[in-house]
Amino acid sequence: MEIDPTTLAHGELYQHMIRLVTPRPIAWVSTVSNDGVPNLAPFSYFNAVGANPPTLMFCPANRPDGTRKDSLANIEQNGEFVVNIVPFALAEPMNQCGAPYDPEINEFEAAGLTPADSSHIRPPRVAEAPACFECVLHTSMSLGTGPGGANLVVGRIVAIHVCDDVLDEKGRADPERLDSIGRMGGISYTRTTERFDLERARS
Repeated sequence: MEIDPTTLAHGELYQHMIRLVTPRPIAWVSTVSNDGVPNLAPFSYFNAVGANPPTLMFCPANRPDGTRKDSLANIEQNGEFVVNIVPFALAEPMNQCGAPYDPEINEFEAAGLTPADSSHIRPPRVAEAPACFECVLHTSMSLGTGPGGANLVVGRIVAIHVCDDVLDEKGRADPERLDSIGRMGGISYTRTTERFDLERARS
């Protein structure tokens, strides 16, 4: 089968993409509005960009009515956000934060989570998360418009918080202890509980 993206409605194309680009790590993004209301939402179009400069990216799509999601609106207002890593133990509250809450709703409270003060920025971290990245906005751009329109957000990391419980003997995160989850297609997720090693190929 060959798929021509120009012939499909965005929703159908989206379904193909989320089932083919797998697994996708989850950015559990916490922000705060200019009115002081915290927001917490998951995004599975997410990854690291690079270490020099230290940067992360995620892509919040527009709502079905074409408006910007609260996370993006807050970041564009004040230029700050936290990316919280999602372990298996927090899958349910993460999922709860993906519900379409009104902007005045605090998702930390709705999901029964504890906000923790960040070191350098205003948005709180998820205290229960095993790792968190404090970020300031590096770049934001709209890639599409209308319902489902893609937006790219790149953040420069200004602080990293890692729970001691997930560190190995070298002081680095142990994937088994981190137990992070990823999105597959539809309602399916995956855990990083089965791994294999490959030495890097040499010419």
